[in-house]
Amino acid sequence: MKNIIHIVKLSVGTESVDSLLSWQKSRAAAHPEGLPFHITRMWPKREDEILAGGSVYWVIKGSIQARQRVRGFEEVIGGDGIRRCAFILDPEIIRTAPALKRPFQGWRYLKPEDAPIDLAAGRENDDALPPELAGALADIGIL
Repeated sequence: MKNIIHIVKLSVGTESVDSLLSWQKSRAAAHPEGLPFHITRMWPKREDEILAGGSVYWVIKGSIQARQRVRGFEEVIGGDGIRRCAFILDPEIIRTAPALKRPFQGWRYLKPEDAPIDLAAGRENDDALPPELAGALADIGIL
């Protein structure tokens, strides 16, 4: 069995999981397969581990709130001639238990054992707790 690794990435300018979903739906039409994607400057060195079942965990408003499976990577050459990497994502966004995350640039690897759990079905529309409280509850295993 292959090792799996995830990626954690800031969703800059996103106000909520719903706004991430709306933004991706509007942009997905630009990909030939209609799939959401995210372009980043660096190509992951651990590509095989990500493709073995990894996800992008999205940081929104200071906490990880959702994830998407990574389906593949594609080379994109910008108008400036610079090679970039497009993360091709599954269209399903899975909400996770909130986990506080300090700001950072780019993306980071995330070990499966450090990833927040997926929210149970039916909890997607629960009223959001303040991020600090949600993070503390997640840390002690209540969320």
